Amino acid sequence: MRASPWWRLLVVAMLLPAAAALTPCHAATDPPPDTPATLSAMRLAHAAVVGVHTQAIEDARSSQTLGLNRSGSGVVIAPDGLVLTIGYLMLEAQQIDIITEDKRVLPATAVAYDLATGFGLLRSLLPLQGVLPVKLGSLQDLVPGEALMVATGATADGEDSDVSMTRLVSQRAFSGSWEYHLDTALFTSPPVTAGTGNHSGAPLFNQRGELIGIGSLLVMDVMGENRLQPGNMFVPTDLLKPILTEMQQFGSSRQSRRPWLGLTSKDDGGRVQIVRVSDDSPAAQAGLQAGEIVLAVDGSEVHSLEGFYKKLWARAAPDAPVRLTLLHGSDIKTLELQPQDRMLLLKKPAGI
Repeated sequence: MRASPWWRLLVVAMLLPAAAALTPCHAATDPPPDTPATLSAMRLAHAAVVGVHTQAIEDARSSQTLGLNRSGSGVVIAPDGLVLTIGYLMLEAQQIDIITEDKRVLPATAVAYDLATGFGLLRSLLPLQGVLPVKLGSLQDLVPGEALMVATGATADGEDSDVSMTRLVSQRAFSGSWEYHLDTALFTSPPVTAGTGNHSGAPLFNQRGELIGIGSLLVMDVMGENRLQPGNMFVPTDLLKPILTEMQQFGSSRQSRRPWLGLTSKDDGGRVQIVRVSDDSPAAQAGLQAGEIVLAVDGSEVHSLEGFYKKLWARAAPDAPVRLTLLHGSDIKTLELQPQDRMLLLKKPAGI
C-alpha cells in the first residue's frame, strides 16, 4: 500500500535540505531550507492539486494520437475554481471531470486551450470548498540542481494523489515533433512516472509552494546534447502570466493563430525529416511523404525543427501559400502548401 501523501510530503521536506546541500550550484553560504516552512508550503500547494479526466468527442482529430479517454492532473490557480493543466488532456473534450484530493468527482468546463504554449484552462462547475489557489512562481529564481516537488492528482477510480521529489536539470529550448516550440522549457530528473499516468499536467512547485511549471512529457534526454538521461519536461508558468487574461477572454492567445501544415518531423543531423503526415492536412493535400527532408521554407534554408517552425510562423502573410523545398531520395522538389489555422480545425467543446 502506498504511503499517505502527507507522510510522503514530510519525507520530501526532510530530504530537500540534503538534496540542496549536494547540489554544486548552490553557494556554500546559502542557508538550508526551513523544513517546517517548506512542509507547510507543500501542504498548501498539494491541497490545490486535482486529477483531470476527459472524454473527447467521438470523431475528434486528436483521438488518433491521444485517444478518447485521457487522465492527468491540474492545479487550482484562482478562487473561482480555475484549473491550469496541460492542454492536450482537454483537446476536443466533450466531458471533463476534476477529482479533488478527497475523491470528489466534479464536472468542469473548458475555458481555454493555448496551442502556442500547450496550456489548458478548466473551471469547476461546483464550488471547490476549502481549496486555496496556488501562487505563480518564476523560473528566474531557479538554479540547476534545485530540489522541487511534483504533485499528481487523484483519479476517478480511487487512486490517491501523490507527491515526488525531483531536481531541476536544465532550462533550454524545446522543439516538439508536432509543430510545437518553446524558447524555454524546464527539464527535471529523476522522472515522475506515476502509476496512474497523472504526471501529464502535473504541477511543479518550488520550495515556497509556488507553481513554476506544468508537466508535459516524459523525455529521455533532459540534459540535451544527445545524452541519455530520463526525466520530465515542464512548461514554465512564466509563459502563462502575460496571456492568462487573454486566454480567459478569447479561449486562446493571439500567438496560437499560426499556420499549421500537419507534419510530424524530427531533427536528423542538421536536417528536418518528415516522420508522418496527418490525414486531410495541408501537407497531405500537397503530396508530402514520410521520409522526405525539408530543405527550405520559401527559399530560406532550414537545418533544425526550431528554424523550420520559426520561419513558417514568422512569415508576413501567415495565411498565404508556403513553398517547401524537399529532398526526396536523391531528387529535390518544391511543393506549395496552403497552411491552415489549427485552432479553427479543432472540434470545440462548449465554453470555448
